[in-house]
Amino acid sequence: MSSPYFTPREIVGELDRYIVGQQKAKRAVAVALRNRYRRQRVEGDLRDEISPKNIIMEGPTGVGKTEIARRLAKLAKAPFVKVEASKFTEVGYVGRDVESIIRDLVDTAINLVRDEEIEAVKHRAEEQAEERLARILVERDLPEPEPTPEPERPVQGPAAIFGPFLMNQGATESKRPRASQSQIVEMRDRIRRGEMDEELVELEVKDSSNPFMTIFGAHGMEEMEFNLRDMLGNLPGGKGRTKKRRVKVPEALEILAAQEAERLVDQDRVQREALKRAQESGIVFLDEIDKIGGREGFQGADVSREGVQRDLLPIIEGSTVNTKYGPVKTDHILFIAAGAFHVSKLSDLIPELQGRFPIRVTLDSLEAEDFKLILTEPRNALTKQYVALMATEGIDLKFTEDGVEAIARYAAEANRQAENIGARRLHTILEALLEELSFTAPERTEREFIVDAAYVEKTIEPIVSSAELSKFIL
Repeated sequence: MSSPYFTPREIVGELDRYIVGQQKAKRAVAVALRNRYRRQRVEGDLRDEISPKNIIMEGPTGVGKTEIARRLAKLAKAPFVKVEASKFTEVGYVGRDVESIIRDLVDTAINLVRDEEIEAVKHRAEEQAEERLARILVERDLPEPEPTPEPERPVQGPAAIFGPFLMNQGATESKRPRASQSQIVEMRDRIRRGEMDEELVELEVKDSSNPFMTIFGAHGMEEMEFNLRDMLGNLPGGKGRTKKRRVKVPEALEILAAQEAERLVDQDRVQREALKRAQESGIVFLDEIDKIGGREGFQGADVSREGVQRDLLPIIEGSTVNTKYGPVKTDHILFIAAGAFHVSKLSDLIPELQGRFPIRVTLDSLEAEDFKLILTEPRNALTKQYVALMATEGIDLKFTEDGVEAIARYAAEANRQAENIGARRLHTILEALLEELSFTAPERTEREFIVDAAYVEKTIEPIVSSAELSKFIL
């Protein structure tokens, strides 16, 4: 489902199902997503002049910055890529160049569109794969016909002179046995009933290995690596090579279905649609933007940090990046940046880059009440995950209300005593809390296990109140 079906209020409501609090950030990304739909409805040349309002989120780690951007991309079914700004370096330094962000985005878009196209032809591909497999199985068991010699003809033309030296003299003709339609239908029924599941069948599959050369792509050399691979693939014997594999019938069905789907999907259309989506609805999440904060006058690493900011500017302002699928314009890609800004400040970014992020949102630190909601409210809440995991061992795990409150209280306390890692602290607390149960679950005779306040205090209090807290810092 794409953004036209969601109003900003509905987008916030969808985000509320997975993320607790942070209403300002949710409203900002909801408006940004809806503005894309609004821009597409603007007529005339003015539509191309409307640029996305990029967002920069400031807040401590573990408060939901990355999750907001990721859920937004899923909601919009948009190509999404998350990159860490600290991994990039200025042009001329060792490291990845910033244009690789857009190449990664296009690769994501290609995979997204290809998966959609394959899903659209999935049923047809499965039908054709089943018929191919049935034909292979039937014809494999048919007896080979006797070769029939060609009738003798009077020798004429070149054969009269060069007869002894010509190839295929007196060649015999042998036709491959063909399965009848009734045999194929009968075999398909047997395949569906599972009668052939243990049968082995030999298939030809694509050989993706390169026996001549292995390419090790250095950082910043990704495009050269892709071009070199394509060039080697087009050499004689490099493209379309296959190898034979013997597999059981269920796996053979999957292999043949994938081959049929690949034939049915128009790869040129996939590339065109992917490039369009990357340009019109792509979302880039720049994490750790605070790590490249550095102003003029600093030496050493700060020189490269400011260089990264200046290299990012053309991409964010709008430029054309060449990829192996074609040129991509970045004018309408939405950029969402995030950082904790513990050491550096937002004002440490160069003014030009600050100006490209007109919407600034500060996310709140999480307290005990927020942790309580995080443990129970979202669809993917941690308590629900642990209950599901233990259910696979036949254990009925239950969290009481006072138990959840105690977990939230200890998580907040641990964040105050040690480094504040936000909601990630809940993972460490719950792992420490349920370590014994996770280890002994297969041998337990008691099927019910209740996590209440008393059990939480008995297990967690010695850890929080002692130096052992350091063991549970991510």
